Amino acid sequence: MADDAATALLENDDVTDGVESAPDASDDEFDVISAEARRSPLRIAAALGMTMCVVMAGLVGWLGFRAYQSHRADEQRKVFLQVGRQAALNLTTIDFQEADTDVQRILDSATGTFHDDFEKRVQPFIDTVKQAQSKSVGTVTEAGLESESENDAQVLVAVAVKTSNVGVAEQQPRAWRMRISVQKVGDQAKVSNVEFVA
Repeated sequence: MADDAATALLENDDVTDGVESAPDASDDEFDVISAEARRSPLRIAAALGMTMCVVMAGLVGWLGFRAYQSHRADEQRKVFLQVGRQAALNLTTIDFQEADTDVQRILDSATGTFHDDFEKRVQPFIDTVKQAQSKSVGTVTEAGLESESENDAQVLVAVAVKTSNVGVAEQQPRAWRMRISVQKVGDQAKVSNVEFVA
């Protein structure tokens, strides 16, 4: 009988009208919430992935630039060293039969005051070489960079020079050491000074 009263009470519209029923959560609302919950970690992962890509691209670019600079500096060192070695050979290899050509080769590879000073002394030098019928041949035994900057370098060169003159017995090779200043002139490197060192 008590059960009948409770059932009747629940079925009575007057009793249930004052009580609000809990809203039913539809399947669509759960789908939206779960999609947003899934998307949030995906967005974070995508953002982290993009950030890592940008960082890696920057790092690769920086490393590539540093490698390019290192390669360029190495190539410049080789050029300075080669110009210094060639200058030592030009200065110590002179044949009286080709003195004009040999001297012109020295002038073509020179710049600045060294070029100007040497040019002033060209004719007396050629005359002396031809008169003595002198012939000298230089051989580079060692060469290295003493110092360098972006536009110039000091090259130390050791040369063995074998000289012969008409009417004089063949001489033993002499060892010379030179400090050759090399300077960039446009896209070339030229000799700007020569010193003989002990």
